[in-house]
Amino acid sequence: MSIVFFLVAGFIVWFDQFTKHAIATHFMPGQSTTVIPHLVWLTYVQNPAGAFGFFGTHPLLLALAAFAVVLVFYYWYRQDGATLLTHVAFGMIIGGAIGNIIDRLRFHYVIDFIDVHTTIHGKLLQWPVFNVADSAISVGVGLLLLRILLLERRQHAAESTSQQHLTAQTPVSAPPSAERSPAEP
Repeated sequence: MSIVFFLVAGFIVWFDQFTKHAIATHFMPGQSTTVIPHLVWLTYVQNPAGAFGFFGTHPLLLALAAFAVVLVFYYWYRQDGATLLTHVAFGMIIGGAIGNIIDRLRFHYVIDFIDVHTTIHGKLLQWPVFNVADSAISVGVGLLLLRILLLERRQHAAESTSQQHLTAQTPVSAPPSAERSPAEP
């Protein structure tokens, strides 16, 4: 593991807990204030459920599930290689997971507060309220997907170049010359 991984993970945990503390200190549950009119609000939500409602509301089960995800990502991280992008991405994912695990163990819920919604053509488009940890996990996964796509593109380009190189080095055999029969002039 690199120092970058630990710095990113530590910063995410700190910033996540700092922002959640600020919201819990200055807002009542359900209270909301506009940040960007018609788009972003700060809305204090105490979320007892897991991501997308998985695993119900049992805090220990949710914390264990999050810890299992952390272990899977850690194993993948150890196998994946040591690019800077990988260190940053896994730092964000692990930091975000730890930030939400801390909430589950302390409060039995996760503090969410970033509320994004707008109206387009008279239809309300609303994203579930989320927090810094959720954002870090999402961005970290996005960076990993980007890295995978870039790696596949490079491998495909390298394979194409290798095939072209092999084709260029293979001697082209001349077509067999037609042997003349003694009867031909």
